Amino acid sequence: MSLSSLRRAPSARQGFTLIELLLVIGIIAILAAIVIVAINPTKQLGDARNAQRRSDVNTILNAVYQYSIDNNGNLPGTITTSATAICKSGVNVDCTGLINLNALTGSYIVALPADPQTATALSTNYTVMKDSTSKRVTVAAPGSEQGATISVTR
Repeated sequence: MSLSSLRRAPSARQGFTLIELLLVIGIIAILAAIVIVAINPTKQLGDARNAQRRSDVNTILNAVYQYSIDNNGNLPGTITTSATAICKSGVNVDCTGLINLNALTGSYIVALPADPQTATALSTNYTVMKDSTSKRVTVAAPGSEQGATISVTR
């Protein structure tokens, strides 16, 4: 056995060089950034909250009209002709300056829904108003995101 046969061939090296590792890590980082930009979690979360707002607005409007049907076409007396925020129902809640729709809770709606992001301890951050002549009711979500307008009129 000769000395040259005990040596390894230069092409049979083990492991990766630092440059090769950095190159692979860089490519993975670029691909991860592209995927994150494509998914855009902020937009996805905003869209999900806007979907919840659309559902809540329809729920409130349906409860108002169920109340109206059961009361000979009369709307809850607290709804005015100017867009006013809806008060959260509950015990010891001061609804000064807000519209109190507690008459809807229980029979027509389990609880008044609140905006998923901008509701406060007193306000649902949804507004309601009625047209003075046609008795059409509009419920809106002023806290909608990404420039969306969420408003339903019936």
